[in-house]
Amino acid sequence: MGTADETASTVPPPDPAVELLVHGVGGTTPQAMLESAWTARVTGDGTASLHRSTDDTDDRPWDDERPLREAYCWSGLTSGNGARALWLLLLPFMIVNLAHWMCPTAPGGTRHAHRLYAILVRLAAVSLTVLLTAGACVVALDLIAWQCAGSPLCADRASWLDPVSGEGWWAQPGRRLALAALLPTALAVLLWWLSHRTWSAYESASPPVRPRPDGGRRAALSLPGFWYGRRLVSRLRASHTTAALLTVATALLAASEPFDTSAYGSPVLHGTGIALLVLAVAGWGVVVAQQFVAEHIEQEPDERPDSPVTRLLPSAAAVLLAAVVVHTAWDRPRWISGGRLPAGGGTFPALMILQGVLVVGLALTAFWLHRHTPRRERGALHGLGGPAVAMLACGLAGILTGGIADRVADWLDPAAAPGEDGSAITGPPVVLSWEAAVIPVVLAVVVCLAAAAALRTRRLARDLTPGVRDRYPDETCVPLRERSARIATSVARARLTDSAPALVGWVAGACLVLGMAVVGGSLTGESPTELAKDMPAFPAALVDICQGLGSWLMGAGVILLLAVGRRAYSDSGARRTVGILWDIGTFWPRAAHPFAPPCYAERAIPDLSWRMSTWVDATSGRLIISGHSQGSVLAAAAVWQLDAATRARVGMLTYGSPLERLYGRWFPAYFGPAALRSLHQDVPCWRNLWRATDPIGGPVLVLGGPEQIPVDKGPLPDPLFYGRNLLRPLPEPVLGHGDYQEDPAFVTERAALFRRLVRRRVTPPIPLPGQPAPDSGRPAGTGGP
Repeated sequence: MGTADETASTVPPPDPAVELLVHGVGGTTPQAMLESAWTARVTGDGTASLHRSTDDTDDRPWDDERPLREAYCWSGLTSGNGARALWLLLLPFMIVNLAHWMCPTAPGGTRHAHRLYAILVRLAAVSLTVLLTAGACVVALDLIAWQCAGSPLCADRASWLDPVSGEGWWAQPGRRLALAALLPTALAVLLWWLSHRTWSAYESASPPVRPRPDGGRRAALSLPGFWYGRRLVSRLRASHTTAALLTVATALLAASEPFDTSAYGSPVLHGTGIALLVLAVAGWGVVVAQQFVAEHIEQEPDERPDSPVTRLLPSAAAVLLAAVVVHTAWDRPRWISGGRLPAGGGTFPALMILQGVLVVGLALTAFWLHRHTPRRERGALHGLGGPAVAMLACGLAGILTGGIADRVADWLDPAAAPGEDGSAITGPPVVLSWEAAVIPVVLAVVVCLAAAAALRTRRLARDLTPGVRDRYPDETCVPLRERSARIATSVARARLTDSAPALVGWVAGACLVLGMAVVGGSLTGESPTELAKDMPAFPAALVDICQGLGSWLMGAGVILLLAVGRRAYSDSGARRTVGILWDIGTFWPRAAHPFAPPCYAERAIPDLSWRMSTWVDATSGRLIISGHSQGSVLAAAAVWQLDAATRARVGMLTYGSPLERLYGRWFPAYFGPAALRSLHQDVPCWRNLWRATDPIGGPVLVLGGPEQIPVDKGPLPDPLFYGRNLLRPLPEPVLGHGDYQEDPAFVTERAALFRRLVRRRVTPPIPLPGQPAPDSGRPAGTGGP
């Protein structure tokens, strides 16, 4: 019989264990996450990487108070230098891409309706690309080349236009237009380059290390192809680049057509223009058809090669544009420019009508899907979140386009408002003046909604104040009204997040109604001020104020957007303010618009799933992935990608999590109640901490599970103590969305979660290619040889 020392030597040591930290909105440093001044990079690059403390780099068993911790820093994927603020000018593209993922769940028998929804979103996305390019054409072709260069008064003020004004070779309108077409063409090339550059860095990340073999109906985010959008973005980029180039070509053809059909026009040039127009129409047909066949493949990584049509489409459009440029620049001796560019005024009303039809069609489809969704699985706004967001994208795109055009017009003719007596140029299309006039009305709607929300928050805070002291039954201090009111106000303000659907719905509805009014007004051919001249003095003055104020706000909005974006990338406080909206917007793959800011999750989620899989394979240890805020969403999506054997060794701790409060309500098909229940079945060892004062995080509302332990723990007391005591002699602050790890409940719940994880029955993982199978003689869950 062996000695005690011999018996002890045969007992294998405990498994290694690690807590994998994933930060949230705004980013942080590895030093702050690991609470260590010195850290070392374990793996990764300058954009996203894993770090450990330099004095705790080796794998070791679990310690409840001081476990081995590893920090995943992904802030480089969404922030950087101030130049990235220019992405905010593409905000409408990001917003319309969100609409694609807001489709209601509607399980079973609704595949065609889901497909129709996706097609309508992609067509709306193409219309935004056309709108942005058309806005560049207004600036370059209409305001600069056609109006200012053709007006002696304006050209005299702009000496840089001397080579293309007066009597020189470039002074012919067609040649000025051909030269000015370089600007919108350069914009199209820039968008293509940005999309291609980010595509190679984000969408090209590797698929899951070991795809899940389990079959049946699974959550969409668990499918191996969900976070691999390389091919789809490539196809969409080709069609959107083509659409942008065709927009420039169509604008040039529309400009030359009135002269070519006049008595001074050349039949040859007219015939050539007709032939080029037919080719352009054919190109538009191919672009529209591409939106019907494009599809986000999720069942497996999409490695299908692009069709010859997709590959050749942008090149063919570039050749066609070059031919149109030559046709436009051809000698037309008697051609003179005056007024606005021919046919330019009808483009924007037509685009607005098209976008309105697409949004209404999207709303009907979404509502039908919503009605076919089980009541407990339904999302926000009666399923109309996607159409509402698409409407906001269209409205914002119109404001940005009009704002830039108005500012350029004022810059070219600072002496008088464009179109007024004594002005040097006629100004932008009339529809932009109508857009400017309705902006104060939209702002008035927003102000009224904000005032209503403020009154409701104040009333709620007043109602909550008397009960605040009762949440701290173990304390003996006297209730303080100011202290209670401050805590109650924090809770009431946090609940404002739940009012967001109503705000979005009202604003989107106002945009739709006012958009119809803008189209109707623009068809008169007169600006609001011109149309109101015969009205009584007060209404005429009100219309004039609305148009002037709206025009100023449109231009100021563009500048403000850039300023906010630049500050958000350089100031951590400002970044947190706008970070949650930006991180939600760029979380989703670019399935609708390839020129949207890149999807950081297509890099971050493979990073996390690869790390968890390979670490578990190498150590046979246990891992707790610990995610705060947006990090909890990344953690959940990464765990969904793991195979069953790896998941059995992984627990999940989330805190300040928007999984249900934001993602579950706005994206019910991917984070709705059914999806979160599926996630809990995959990861029974899951705990979620939340506070009533947190405006972003909340409960995930998943009950029971295999171990009959609820996921949610909360609301945690915030502040930790109501009054002063021996341990905390100074008043505790309201923490809200931050500092969850400072709460004693964090350490307690983490330790309990690990104990549950250790008790779980585990199976050996499927070996990776080229990797030997694990030793079947070793007891499952041990770390010994």
